[in-house]
Amino acid sequence: MNSISKLFGGSLGAVLSSLLIISCGTLHAATGVALREVASGFVSPVVLCDFPTETGASLIVDQAGTISILDAKGTKSEELFLDVRSILSKLNAGFDERGLLGLALHPKFKTNKKVYVVYTAPLRTGGPVEWDCTMHLSVFTLSKTNPRQVDLSSERVLLQIDKPYANHNGGCIAFGPEGYLYLSVGDGGNTSGIGRGHAAIGNGQDMTTLLGKFVRIDVDHGNPYAIPQDNPFPKGPGRPEIFASGFRNPWRFSFDRGGKHQLYVGDVGQGAFEEVDIVVKGGNYGWNAREGFHGFNPKDATKVPEGMPTKALDGRAFTDPIFEYKNFNVFKKDPDSKGISITGGYIYRGKALPHLVGKYIFGDWSRVWAKPDGVIYVATPPSKTGDQWTIETMEPKGLKNGSIGAHVVAFGEDGDGELYVMTNASNSLIGKSGKVWKIVAE
Repeated sequence: MNSISKLFGGSLGAVLSSLLIISCGTLHAATGVALREVASGFVSPVVLCDFPTETGASLIVDQAGTISILDAKGTKSEELFLDVRSILSKLNAGFDERGLLGLALHPKFKTNKKVYVVYTAPLRTGGPVEWDCTMHLSVFTLSKTNPRQVDLSSERVLLQIDKPYANHNGGCIAFGPEGYLYLSVGDGGNTSGIGRGHAAIGNGQDMTTLLGKFVRIDVDHGNPYAIPQDNPFPKGPGRPEIFASGFRNPWRFSFDRGGKHQLYVGDVGQGAFEEVDIVVKGGNYGWNAREGFHGFNPKDATKVPEGMPTKALDGRAFTDPIFEYKNFNVFKKDPDSKGISITGGYIYRGKALPHLVGKYIFGDWSRVWAKPDGVIYVATPPSKTGDQWTIETMEPKGLKNGSIGAHVVAFGEDGDGELYVMTNASNSLIGKSGKVWKIVAE
């Protein structure tokens, strides 16, 4: 790309008190990149990961309830790898955050054939009255006769989490570098961290629930799993599965395959600020006492309170995001606003785009609710402790004004560390406008 574009939204207008923030000034957009379509015909693709038993192949998860194989030549399998549509909660024809949300293959998948998924099921028998659904973390195994298909009847449910509302599911899973399984869980839904099924202090702050948390479990021991002894609350007083707390809707996380193998997550804000966190053991990221680097008022989410709480009710210090950006829903005409719903991504560790190595590639779902106006961003970490992260708008070849002309639903990473962006052209779970694009050199 020869043209140089300015960072969408211009320079940051307000300095966040003595904290890491998005840097001020005019930035140049990431250059030399293009988006190459590799697969289409999905409703809303939400996961792409390596399929290690076939060289160059990937698995693609469609939120509507299916998983497909994409081979090294870019051909999508006609036969589905997994189809859970028959056991999903009933999905809306319009906007819906439920469905098939997460996929992770066991680190020893080639030998044990274990496939872990997260999906929303109908509310379990005995679940709280008037609640919406139950999130399932389940393990399946491959068919004994077909190495390209999961045996649906092999399901073993490891964990059930009842949800009062349909939104804020999180639902991303991945194995960490130490071999434990991590799961992101939203705060239960509704708005402002209040309503039925929400604790008075907010589910993100209530350590007796898994809502609003990162969960970490050992799936290789125990029945149905064991608790890692270095979890923050292995023997209480909080739920022993909890790894970190204080999240609203952690939509897509990833481990850096290089560097320090840190865990990055995009946490969707209420409407004022979107944030990216590095998740650490025992960290409390503040929701719903905080949103990003700011205090939060559940009674009026459109007004940012003066001052910022620094400690939780239990005395633990809140963990700051690594950066945030303003949301159009509150800052409608602010040039520093960058979107309305963050989509977490990956630290790039591939070889095709050396100028992006070590940078965090993420996106915003759309700058307008009813319009497919998603944006991809490139965040560069500071070279010195205490310096600021910088964010640039990625403008792939042939696209203008930062918009990719679709909703940015998720990102994916293949076995070589190359990155993909998954999109759909509507904000509904209807049609087949979902596509997968590879981020490639121009």
